[in-house]
Amino acid sequence: MTQPNSKKTADLKSALSQLENVLEEYLVKKAPFQIPQNIKEIIVSLAPWLSLIGVVLAVPSILVLFGLGTAMMPLGYMMGGLRYGATFSISMIFTVIILLLEAIAIPGLFKKARAGWNFMYYATLVGVVQNLIVFNIGGLIIGSLIGFYILFQVKELYK
Repeated sequence: MTQPNSKKTADLKSALSQLENVLEEYLVKKAPFQIPQNIKEIIVSLAPWLSLIGVVLAVPSILVLFGLGTAMMPLGYMMGGLRYGATFSISMIFTVIILLLEAIAIPGLFKKARAGWNFMYYATLVGVVQNLIVFNIGGLIIGSLIGFYILFQVKELYK
């Protein structure tokens, strides 16, 4: 007898796998422009360092924003209304999740392991959800498309 949670986990994994296959089809196999192999190798060699720098620089910023956000949240909800206050709160939660996923990905990126790539994929997916929830259409279309394109172009180099 299967547990309800294991079925949900299997369904989520299946959905993520199907999405990954669709993205790979359109961003690699049917893409009008392929990134040259030498550029892919440069991206893969720089990715862990750029992620590490991004995480190190983001942690103090997140802590400051949490401090200021906590102090200013009542004022933000009063002055900006529920929409702006909720958008800030939701954005902070998603940003922390993305930051954690990117931090977890760093060791795998250094080893050029598929697990590192997978965590960056999940971080990008969480960014898509964040942009959908806060109605950031520009970030959703442009940022997600560029992020997924580069991510899937270099996927083959992660084993």
